[in-house]
Amino acid sequence: MKLFKIFLLLPITILFISAASIIQNTYTLTNDYSVTIYGKSNLHAWDENVQLVSGDVNVNWNKDGSFNLDAVNIKMNVHSIKSDRGAIMNNNTYKALKADTYPEITFRLSSPIKSIQTKSNQNTILAKGALTIAGVTKAVDIQVKVFMQEQNKLVFEGTQSIKMTDYGINPPVALFGTLRTGNEITIHFKTNFATKN
Repeated sequence: MKLFKIFLLLPITILFISAASIIQNTYTLTNDYSVTIYGKSNLHAWDENVQLVSGDVNVNWNKDGSFNLDAVNIKMNVHSIKSDRGAIMNNNTYKALKADTYPEITFRLSSPIKSIQTKSNQNTILAKGALTIAGVTKAVDIQVKVFMQEQNKLVFEGTQSIKMTDYGINPPVALFGTLRTGNEITIHFKTNFATKN
């Protein structure tokens, strides 16, 4: 009877040991991020900053010191996008992005990334995800640099170029049509995530 109990408890014990070999953490976006949108027009280059961004990533640490990136969820507030060129540029951006109907730009990781090594300070990963702008979702592949600052701090930095028309966006026009924005924009981001664990 005792032997039967031992065999019954053995799988449960192994399960707990295996679970203990992986440390699971949720990292939250800290306030020291930067997300900048760059573009061109027929008159000049321009840029805008996204001032309100939130998000989290789910990380599983493996016994060998590597980690799995299982989930990434980012939200950017469209009405927080600001240009140093003033209200006209801002309002044209909000109109083009249909901000009243779709107040957020979102990114969600669609394929987990396994065994990201931490032996060097910087790694480059390919993040496959879904980017939603103005209510339209497209698959994107983003080359992302990953910096590890201790086990409770992660930094993700990258650049992604997109065409506005792919998301059903008409490139903004201003100054009675004399200023026409180019179709391609580039988003550069540097985001810092931390956990209290």
